[in-house]
Amino acid sequence: MSPYMTSVDKRDRAALFRDRLAAAITLAGSNQSKLARDTGVDRSTLSQLLRDEGARLPNAQLVAACASALGVSADWLLGLSDLPQQAADLVAAAMTMTQAPRALIDEHIFTWHKEAEGYKIRHVPAGLPDMVKTDAMLRWEYAPSLGKTTEQAIGASKDRLAWMQTARSDYEIAFSMCELSSFAKAEGYYTGLPRDIRLDQLHRIRDLHDQMYPSMRIYLYDQRQLFSAPVTVFGPLLAVIYLGQNYLVFRDRDRVAALTNHFDGLVRSATISPRDMTAHVDGLIVGIS
Repeated sequence: MSPYMTSVDKRDRAALFRDRLAAAITLAGSNQSKLARDTGVDRSTLSQLLRDEGARLPNAQLVAACASALGVSADWLLGLSDLPQQAADLVAAAMTMTQAPRALIDEHIFTWHKEAEGYKIRHVPAGLPDMVKTDAMLRWEYAPSLGKTTEQAIGASKDRLAWMQTARSDYEIAFSMCELSSFAKAEGYYTGLPRDIRLDQLHRIRDLHDQMYPSMRIYLYDQRQLFSAPVTVFGPLLAVIYLGQNYLVFRDRDRVAALTNHFDGLVRSATISPRDMTAHVDGLIVGIS
């Protein structure tokens, strides 16, 4: 249903205002005397307003004061909207910021995956996808920051992958060819990564992709042509942008749709499609074997 109501005549609107004002007073645990004090008007004025059966509505200043005191929107009181929340509350509900740990294999991510079970999940990782990493790769990457809890993170990663393999969701993962190439060559972020870990990890990516395809599909795009921040879109429900120390979480339809379209653009422009993924990874393996 649209949040905006069809027009009604003045008498109906006045009746709706009285009904909603009375309901808001009850839901807020307030009463006429308290609302009169909070809005700075006489109690008799409020009492008459609630009893009046005519078409008269209060002035805008009083409507705004009542809405503010009761924690609802003035548009809702006046019958102009079906959403009782104030604008600030709607924004807060649509966008939240959640603390993110160093590893992306945390409870927030798992909870969002379970919430979106049955929907397509679109994922642009910050590096290589955590869910396809080997134990050795996770130790190399996360031991400096996680210390003794690295083994717990590895166990959590295995749990997530096992859940993915049995869930009813489709997974599309997109990241840059440059990321995978830098990994294979131990360049940039991956400088110092031993050759045997790189080889095992490449075999792991290839084998998991072959095993889980088509329920999991990996696309590689050219970062010289396209850019994407780390983002995950959980069906039509929510979209999450990874900022490094926080997740920025959107639940409003327009932003989820915009980030979905962004991801789908990466897929359409991908240089390496899922059908080419095995051959591409095999070429990287040959290059360092």
